[in-house]
Amino acid sequence: MLSESLTKTKLLDPLIFDLLQNIRGHRSMLENLKSIKINPNLSTIISNEKGKELYIENEFHKARGFRKLHIEVAEFSGNLKILHCVFFPDPKFDIPIFGMDLVKINEIVSAAIVDLSPASQNQGLKYEKLLSKVDKSSFTSLREIPNWGEIFSKNVFFASLKNQSEKNAFLEIVDQYLLTLIKLSKEAQPETDKKIIQERKSFQKNYCVQQMKNDKTSMVLLKYFDKKWVDEYIKNVLFDFK
Repeated sequence: MLSESLTKTKLLDPLIFDLLQNIRGHRSMLENLKSIKINPNLSTIISNEKGKELYIENEFHKARGFRKLHIEVAEFSGNLKILHCVFFPDPKFDIPIFGMDLVKINEIVSAAIVDLSPASQNQGLKYEKLLSKVDKSSFTSLREIPNWGEIFSKNVFFASLKNQSEKNAFLEIVDQYLLTLIKLSKEAQPETDKKIIQERKSFQKNYCVQQMKNDKTSMVLLKYFDKKWVDEYIKNVLFDFK
């Protein structure tokens, strides 16, 4: 059984905790799941400096079909809470990129997004029908995808969550997307075609490049760290590509 290092020293927001448990539960279904060792200084980052209190925990795994399974839990100054998750597929496998983010400011969930983003040219055709059947009708504040969001699929979900009913509905959507991801990963077989593998690498690189255009991430971190540290964290922890 894998050690659950996250959340041991921090009482999490209930919605973030529920999402985290859901993601972990599906992650445990992946074959050959193993922890990835990272720099301890990046695993848990804590500051108790007055006015700059922060708490960040990162967890990395790999599995059959996935080169990196990353979960990040963060809290800044007691009022900004974030859950960030990206599962990057091994380019040898025909598996999409799972991405999920939740941003909560005080008691308001300002952003909740989840997607299975395509990792090759025609990949979305295999799972679009499955995702299009997921019920997304109960939300009152759907949000517009940003300009850099061309990396997302047609079924990307992005909204602010206004009440407990919408929070519960978002949990269900995340669950359905993860179920689809696990199904695809179990069906996928490794390929040797160098052209296809290179295409998937290029898609992952573009995914990371486009994500790094979201300046909200760096704007938050720059309040607590210098620019060099922030750039390295974003490039090497959040959105590395190979």
